[in-house]
Amino acid sequence: MQAPSISAAQETITRDVYWEHLWDLVVILTQKEMKSRYKNSALGYVWSVANPLLFAVIYYIVFGQIMKVPIDNYAAFLIAGLMPWQWLANSVIAAPHVFLANATLIKKVRFPRHVLVVSYVLNEGIHFMLSIPVIGGVLLANGIRPSWSWLFGIPILLVAQFLIVYGIAITLASLNLFFRDLERLTALFITVLFFLTPITYSSAMAPDSYRTVLFANPVAPLIASWRELFLHGQFSWLVIGSCYLSALGTLLAGTFVYWRMSPKFAEVV
Repeated sequence: MQAPSISAAQETITRDVYWEHLWDLVVILTQKEMKSRYKNSALGYVWSVANPLLFAVIYYIVFGQIMKVPIDNYAAFLIAGLMPWQWLANSVIAAPHVFLANATLIKKVRFPRHVLVVSYVLNEGIHFMLSIPVIGGVLLANGIRPSWSWLFGIPILLVAQFLIVYGIAITLASLNLFFRDLERLTALFITVLFFLTPITYSSAMAPDSYRTVLFANPVAPLIASWRELFLHGQFSWLVIGSCYLSALGTLLAGTFVYWRMSPKFAEVV
């Protein structure tokens, strides 16, 4: 009668060891990405926020000063949307190259290959978190104070965005090994997705006939939630629910594509 208990205990220990080793691998790979990103870089952290800040300045001049977009505190409006967008855009654009860049590792070492994508998305997520003080500074400069709701709102949205980005990234990383033109299409996809996402404009500005198309985009409610949290210290639980539904959909799709194709990775990488 004791054998099943011993077997169950061994299985539990094996499972715990597996997840511990998996987490260690993610940490090591993420550290590797961070070190390679800032190797021989004098400015370091500045580069993680310089790109979205530059685009924010350009969009502010074009849309805020020249085209006179009717949005109050337009600089803060832009930053609140561009910073989380940068996490998604950087991860998705790089996703097709993740497995190809680690071809030698995939061929020689047996390990769960999806951790390569996890570590890269996590790396970009860390850079986004490092940009939050910059967002706070811009908000303060525009007379907007950070809210206590950030303490629980930010973690909730971080998890939702990580799952959405990972789901898209693992799908692209897996498919690109078999359809190499995908990396070129990804750049076009990100450009189209940017303009279909209310970043330089508010969703209220879109004509009624286009709002269905706008909110069919799973990224739109996510960016809207970040902006509502940063600018007003609040968000809609209904919108958050739609973000997690999108996260579940992209995660399931990405996991399905990965598990169907991963047995052949070493042959085509």
